[in-house]
Amino acid sequence: MTLPAHPDLLDCRRLFLRDHAVDIHIGVHDFEKQGAQRVVFNVELYVPLADSTPTADELHEVVDYDFIRNEITARVRQGHIQLQETLCDDLLARMLAHPRVRAARVSTEKPDVYPDCAGVGCEVFGFSRRAP
Repeated sequence: MTLPAHPDLLDCRRLFLRDHAVDIHIGVHDFEKQGAQRVVFNVELYVPLADSTPTADELHEVVDYDFIRNEITARVRQGHIQLQETLCDDLLARMLAHPRVRAARVSTEKPDVYPDCAGVGCEVFGFSRRAP
């Protein structure tokens, strides 16, 4: 994964959560509604260096990775989700709501749906309304 070549991100640091696997209730098919299935999350946050360069080596000076995990957990605890597109859109909105985040990329992948491929998924990217 590389930083998108967008001029509004050139002064940003990229934070990421990679291959975070969670069993969740997702899907539109009857067999998917029988129980939880594994979903793999990948999230990238683009935070301006001015808002994420620590001077005292303290956690409050940066965006904590727990923020990403906690938002994923909060969203999936809301109940069954039909579509990965809905899940990605909801998580993107949550990531962009953080006051330090300028842009974010969120992807989800269901690796166990089809036996003949590694996974099926969805990805979204967006800028916060506060972006320059």
